[in-house]
Amino acid sequence: MIDSHAHLNFKHFRRDLPAVLERARAAGVRAIVTIGCDLPSSEAAVRLAHEHAEIYAVVGVHPHDAKTLDSAALSRLETLAHDPRVVAIGEIGLDYYRDLSPRHLQEQAFRDQIGLARRADLPVVVHDRDAHAKVMQILKEEQVSRGVLHCFSGDVNMARQAIQLGFYLSFAGPVTYDGSRARDVIGKIPVDRILIETDCPYLAPVPFRGKRNEPAYVKYVLEHLAGAIGLPVDDLDRITEENTRTLFGLKP
Repeated sequence: MIDSHAHLNFKHFRRDLPAVLERARAAGVRAIVTIGCDLPSSEAAVRLAHEHAEIYAVVGVHPHDAKTLDSAALSRLETLAHDPRVVAIGEIGLDYYRDLSPRHLQEQAFRDQIGLARRADLPVVVHDRDAHAKVMQILKEEQVSRGVLHCFSGDVNMARQAIQLGFYLSFAGPVTYDGSRARDVIGKIPVDRILIETDCPYLAPVPFRGKRNEPAYVKYVLEHLAGAIGLPVDDLDRITEENTRTLFGLKP
């Protein structure tokens, strides 16, 4: 398995990261993609990726912090983007649920970082909460064809539009929750466009819901997806690992 979206660079793992990584290995997790949300967490992701062979880094500024993305911050991200352990730009996008940065600044930061990804020849990791139409509009206008919509929460129509653009869709712990809308999408999209993730420390799957999430728990996401699709777990494991390696350019 590969956890395609984690935040091991967050304070939640400061005290016991070695034990977290050991549990992940024991569970069969081969690699973990650790995602930045601002400059400090992006720099921390790169440091972790140099310290641990199974960790890869993604650098970017989350829509919550879009108001911090000035020219100096964008320049620093551009430098980080050329580090050999960096495999994507993210997580970037729009969050119209919390609106912690003004929407026009979120949209500008989204476009600016798409431009950075284009210059660095990297895919994008997209955060989308309650902003489905605008996210798709910007992706189409900017002609983005390499990336993943992480913790996908859209409908089947949006899923098909994203796949047509060239995107992957990633699913996390909420697929294990009762009433998950993602289950309606999963069976109607090609399996060669599906990734699995934890988004740890958030969104722990059943049976750990409400507790700190960690990469070892990605197996519960995999098992629920396999059941919903009707594939053996080992087959979906192989497919999602290959999908993740293809998107991020990870070597076997």
